[in-house]
Amino acid sequence: MTSATLAPPTRGQDTSARERTTPRGTRVLALPEARWALAALGFFLVALPLQLTGAPAWAWGPLYTLAYAAGGWEPGWAGLQALRDKTLDVDLLMVVAALGAAAIGQVTDGALLIVIFATSGALEALATARTADSVRGLFDLAPATATRLTATGDEETVTVEALTVGDTILVRPGERVGADGRVLDGASAVDQATITGEPLPAAKAVGDEVFAGTLNGTGALRVRVERDAADSVIARIVRMVEEASETKAPTQLFIEKVEQRYSLGMVAATLAVFLVPLAFGAAPTGSLLRAMTFMIVASPCAVVLATMPPLLSAIANAGRHGVLVKSAVVMERLGEVDAVALDKTGTLTEGTPHVTDIRPLAGSGLDERELLALAVVAEHPSEHPLARAVVEAARDQGLALPVAEEFTSTPGIGVTATAGGRKISVGAPARLLAGVRAGDSRAASAAVVAAELEDGGRTAVVVTVDGVPAGLLGIADRLRADADATVSALTALVGSAPLLLTGDNPRAAARLAAGVGIGDVRAGLLPEDKVAAVRELEDSGRKVLVVGDGVNDAPALAAAHTGVAMGRAGSDLALETADAVIVRDELRAVPSVIALSRRARGLVVQNLVIAGLFVAGLVAWDLIGTLPLPLGVAGHEGSTVIVGLNGLRLLREAAWRRAAE
Repeated sequence: MTSATLAPPTRGQDTSARERTTPRGTRVLALPEARWALAALGFFLVALPLQLTGAPAWAWGPLYTLAYAAGGWEPGWAGLQALRDKTLDVDLLMVVAALGAAAIGQVTDGALLIVIFATSGALEALATARTADSVRGLFDLAPATATRLTATGDEETVTVEALTVGDTILVRPGERVGADGRVLDGASAVDQATITGEPLPAAKAVGDEVFAGTLNGTGALRVRVERDAADSVIARIVRMVEEASETKAPTQLFIEKVEQRYSLGMVAATLAVFLVPLAFGAAPTGSLLRAMTFMIVASPCAVVLATMPPLLSAIANAGRHGVLVKSAVVMERLGEVDAVALDKTGTLTEGTPHVTDIRPLAGSGLDERELLALAVVAEHPSEHPLARAVVEAARDQGLALPVAEEFTSTPGIGVTATAGGRKISVGAPARLLAGVRAGDSRAASAAVVAAELEDGGRTAVVVTVDGVPAGLLGIADRLRADADATVSALTALVGSAPLLLTGDNPRAAARLAAGVGIGDVRAGLLPEDKVAAVRELEDSGRKVLVVGDGVNDAPALAAAHTGVAMGRAGSDLALETADAVIVRDELRAVPSVIALSRRARGLVVQNLVIAGLFVAGLVAWDLIGTLPLPLGVAGHEGSTVIVGLNGLRLLREAAWRRAAE
C-alpha cells in the first residue's frame, strides 16, 4: 500500500450546503475502496463453497474472476499509470503476485490475496478519512448563517460568507456566534471551549472578543465583525491543517526515495527465488509459488505507511487544540528541539502593557495629568503597544485626544509630534536623553528616575518638550498566568531553561525572567541581534525553537530550527514566517506540541520496527521453510493495518492530555 495522506475537505462555493451534506463521520460504504473490497469479498465467499463442494469450474471460475477484477482493478490501474511515469508501485506487485498464483493453478490463494489486499486498502482509506473528518468537523462549529443588523436597525439573515468587516450581527441566546468580532452591546457567558479550551463559559461584555463557532449563553449580544469568514480562527485552523497534510516529513521522503530501489531489488530477488531452484532441478510450480509468496511478504507496504499517519494525526490533534502546525516537516522538527528562546512582550507577557507611573520632573511646571496629556499628543497616532498603553491611560483619566501634526516614528528610538508650536518626543531614555545630557540639568534627574522605574521592573519612557526632558512614564506588562508552568515544562523537555530575547531594558527583563526561572536574559536587542543570538546557539549544535509575536521577532523565527508565533496578538509577518501558530494564545501549548511531536516520532520508530520485523520474519520463513501463500498474505496485510492504526492513536483526546501533562 502507498502512504496515506490526509485528504482536505471539499471546498465549494456554498459553505452552508457543504455543512448540511458533510457527515460527522465518513460512512464505510461512502468510500469506493470499501465498496470494491466488499464486492470482492462477496464474490469470493460465493465462489469458495461452490469450489469446495465439487461444483463445475464454470460455476465458480467466473466468480473468482469477478473477485480478482473488483479487488484488483483500482490498484492495478494506479500501478500501470505509475509505471508509465517510470515508477514501480508496490500495489502493482501485489496484483501481479495474485495473477501469478492464478497462473500456476492457485486460483483460490490468488483470490484470497486480492480480497485481503482490497480489505486492507479499504481500512487504510477509512482511517485516513476519519483523520480528515476530525479536521472537517471544525467547519461544523461555525453556523451557516448570521443575523445582520442594517443601518436602520432592521434584521436580515445572511450567509456568514456575506459578512464583511465592520458589519454588526445579533447573536441571540443559545445561538452560535457567526463571525470573529468584538461585543458592542450586551452581556452573556459564551462557551468557547472549541476555540480556547476553557472548560467554563467565559463572561463577555462590551469590548470583549468573541469567536465564530462559539456558543452564546443566556444573554443577547451585538457584535461588530472584525474578520472575514475566511480569516476566522476556525477557518485558519482548517486551512493550515489542510496545507500541512499535503506535505511530507523528511523521514517519509527518505522512505519513498528508498522504496523505488527496494522495489526494483525485490523484483530481482523474486526472479532469483524462482530461477535458482529451477537451475537445481526444482519443480516450476513450487518455485513460482515460493517466488510469488516472497514478493508479497517482502513488499514494503507497512514500511511506507509507518511515517505519515502518526504525523498527520498529531497535526490534526494539535489543530483541534489551537496549535496550527504548518507541515509534517515542522511536526517532525518540533520533536528535535533542544533549546528554546522566548520573546518577552506578547509572548511571555500578555502583550497589553499599561501605565503604572507618571513622574513629572522638578522644574517642568507640570502635574501628572498635564504630563500625560503631552505624552498622548505624540503617542496617539502610533500603533506601538506602549503607545496604546499611554492612550488608554489618557482615556481612563478623561483627557482629550488631540490631533498631532508632523508625526514621525523612529523604530528603536520613539515618536515625535508637534502641537501648539511645541515639539513633543516620547521614547527610550537611553536614546532621547543622549543628546540633552550636556545641555540640561534635568537630564540627570530623568536618568535617575528612569533607573528607579527600570529597577522596579517597569519600562521607562521619557517625554521631552522642545528637546528638554519634562517627565517620565513607567509602563509594565502583565506576565501570562501560565508563564511559570510553561517555562518549567520547557526546561524539563529540553534539559535546560529557555533564554529570554527582548528589546526591552535589561533591568526590567531580568526582573521578569527571575520570576519565572529564566537565568539567561539577553535584553536591549534589535531584530538583527536576536538573529545573531539564535545563530550562535545553532552554530554550537543546538536546535533552537523561537517563540515570538512581533514584526521584530520575524527574522529570528525564520533563522531558528523551528519558529512558533503567538496567533491572537501576533503580527502578520510573524504569523507568515513562523512554522507553527498558537491560535489561542496559550503559552502552555508550546511544551504540549513539542511533547506530541516526540510522541509522533516515537510512533514512527515503533512502526518501522513492527514493519521490519514482519517483513524479515515472513521472508525468512518463506526462504528457509515453506510459508503458505494465504498465511503470507495475512501476515503482510495484517502488519500494514497494524502500522496504520497504530499511527492513528494520536487522534485521540487522551494523546493531547498526555502531552500536556
